[in-house]
Amino acid sequence: MTQDNPHLSRRTALRTVAGAALASVAGCLNNGDSPDGGNSTPSDEGGVIQEVTIEGTELVVEYSSQEEVDQINLVQPNGELFGQRETAAGSQQVSFEIGTSYEPGEYTVVALSGEETLAETSSLIQPEIGIQEVGLYRNNPEKPWDEVYGDTETDRLKNGEAYVTVGNTGSGPEAIVELIFSGDVPNPVEDPRGSGMYETEQVVISPGETTDLFSSSFPFGSESEEGMGCSPDGNSGQFTVTVRTQVGGDQVSKSFDVEYSGSTEMSDCEVSITEA
Repeated sequence: MTQDNPHLSRRTALRTVAGAALASVAGCLNNGDSPDGGNSTPSDEGGVIQEVTIEGTELVVEYSSQEEVDQINLVQPNGELFGQRETAAGSQQVSFEIGTSYEPGEYTVVALSGEETLAETSSLIQPEIGIQEVGLYRNNPEKPWDEVYGDTETDRLKNGEAYVTVGNTGSGPEAIVELIFSGDVPNPVEDPRGSGMYETEQVVISPGETTDLFSSSFPFGSESEEGMGCSPDGNSGQFTVTVRTQVGGDQVSKSFDVEYSGSTEMSDCEVSITEA
């Protein structure tokens, strides 16, 4: 993680704090949504720090122009300074790029005037990723498959590709770096080409955002030696989808029940997926 001044201690970063820090609600930065739909924390009691918002991979601080604020500091959960920003005349906003390699936890924003601490407020910045659903091309043609893969990929998509919908209900950005299918799918193998997601090494998900991950490992393609195939009499089983995250360093998994019927060829097989 890049810090503007890694040698500055928490005592120096905070100076002397007169105002009380506000406790944020776990899982989000605010007690309500900000006007622009972002996640934010309430201001300090004196109104110096008006709002702290996560926008994409940036932490944005809005402060009052009524006070003589000349510097905003951002302190990490471990007490070290993450960064500092000098305020510009006429401005009421500064931002810090936290990216997707930050340490989750409680961050403190400090407003300074010279050596005097005017206000501080604390916010929990922590992603929370959940897997919502899984679908196949053949069952979901309304998805933007052509935009993702291009027209030339359509035939093979019908035979094996899938999407996984994931959401971030936390208060910080997260990056998905791997997508894995295991269990009773025709082709339960990891993608030897990389992340398991089509032509990307990671997908960044902002707080409050939901997105589709498109697979590149063909989990519902031709049956492999370890996979479950289709049959006229029907087969049923259960498979697991796992996504690996960068910020939290977690593996988030969810299981689904699946039924295969109607043919011995996967290209003509009917596939029904429901949450386990």
